[in-house]
Amino acid sequence: MKAVKYFYTLIMVLGVMNFSFAQNSSEEIPFDDLPPTPEFGKCFAKCKMPDRYEYVDKQELVKEASSKYEIIPAVYETRTERVLVKEASTRQIPVPAVYETVTEQVVVKEASTKVVEVPAVYRTASNREMVEAPRGEWVRKKKDQNCFSDNPEDCYILCWEEKPAVYRTVQKQVLVKAAETQTVDIPAEYKTITKRVLKTPATVRTEEIPAEYNTVTKRVLVTPAQKREVVIPAVYKTSKEKRLVSKGGYTEWTEILCAAKTTTAIVRDVQRALQGKGYNPGPVDGVMGVQTQAALRQYQKDKELPQGNLNLQTLQSLGVQG
Repeated sequence: MKAVKYFYTLIMVLGVMNFSFAQNSSEEIPFDDLPPTPEFGKCFAKCKMPDRYEYVDKQELVKEASSKYEIIPAVYETRTERVLVKEASTRQIPVPAVYETVTEQVVVKEASTKVVEVPAVYRTASNREMVEAPRGEWVRKKKDQNCFSDNPEDCYILCWEEKPAVYRTVQKQVLVKAAETQTVDIPAEYKTITKRVLKTPATVRTEEIPAEYNTVTKRVLVTPAQKREVVIPAVYKTSKEKRLVSKGGYTEWTEILCAAKTTTAIVRDVQRALQGKGYNPGPVDGVMGVQTQAALRQYQKDKELPQGNLNLQTLQSLGVQG
């Protein structure tokens, strides 16, 4: 009986897994094929490898060498002289009076009291109910350090993960404190009466107006204009010819090390292994940086391994336990 019950349970779980897989893959994966193994803890990736080109430099004459004449303009100096336009004078400016405001408070409404109703207090009691059972499905991952391309769309990473059960909370209100009344004091109301009082009487002050001058300028020749020949060198431009070396495209589905398993210790082991095989991954710091990715990419190319990510075949070739 236990074997039969286990068999039916397995069929139900596989049914949920297949339904979730078909639903997600039809919307998110733009490929005709899918990863080979729907197994928990495994991740696969297709990485887009770019076309490889080389460039050849070529110089072309744009303009022959020539010469031209340019005029060096004459140099002048400016002499200035100040001329009195208007004599200094004075003027009378009235200074207005200054007032200040005096305030006084007057009672508008006497203090009083009023009765206020205090509403009842309730608390919310909740109960959790399962809405959806746990299931497994392919989950699309964003670009992580295992993918060497800067474009997140170049790598499609799928991991078979277990989705937890979904619960909902049913709530109800429970009375904590009944409604009651309270007496509230209402303070008195005041208004402020203001009036203006003369503080400083109006006066007159005298202001000095300075004299006004004009500046008269005249130009005097210092150096006459001259003519000289300027040699203009030939102009060249460097053009590059683009030549296709190899055609790019998406790789096959390759099993990679999942992001959760890519620890700093494993990255350090990869960096040490690359150093031991004559490649330069940069400092052994446990970070999948640009230099480490470049060394891995070159190692994969030299050993004819799957390229573009930290896959299990590369780890096995390096002797690193994933």
